[in-house]
Amino acid sequence: MQRELAQCELTSEGPVRRRPERGRRAVTVNLAESPLGWLHARGHLCDAQFLAGERLRRDWELAQLSPGVTMRWDAVRIKGSGPDRGLSGSERQIAARQRFDGAVAAAGPGLSDVLWRVVCAGETLPDAERALAWPARSGKLVLRLALDRVAGFYRIG
Repeated sequence: MQRELAQCELTSEGPVRRRPERGRRAVTVNLAESPLGWLHARGHLCDAQFLAGERLRRDWELAQLSPGVTMRWDAVRIKGSGPDRGLSGSERQIAARQRFDGAVAAAGPGLSDVLWRVVCAGETLPDAERALAWPARSGKLVLRLALDRVAGFYRIG
């Protein structure tokens, strides 16, 4: 696993990527760790919620929904396993997109915003709360509800 260590200010919601002010507590964090992994490692998410988030992110990546920057040089056919075994690359991509869309729809319109920001875009909870103009410390509860619904969609737990 890749490590990218940095000094951050420690808040009640976790580390915030800014230089700690004088008298504030600083911690060294691994910036390469996902926000979802950080929440799970500290007991804020149960195993089913974490697995649901990882499945959603996997489908996001398999569906290739993130913006592309350059040419794609991937092989046309990739041997796979699991539910997409025997499908071509394009068919796997379409299947992942359908699963992703279904999971986001299962989360619901009020919950999918923070779900996408934290799980797929990799934003921290405080950053997602600011971007959505939510009160501080409200994102964790909403994210848990969204992940519970996504776990139900994926039949986890």
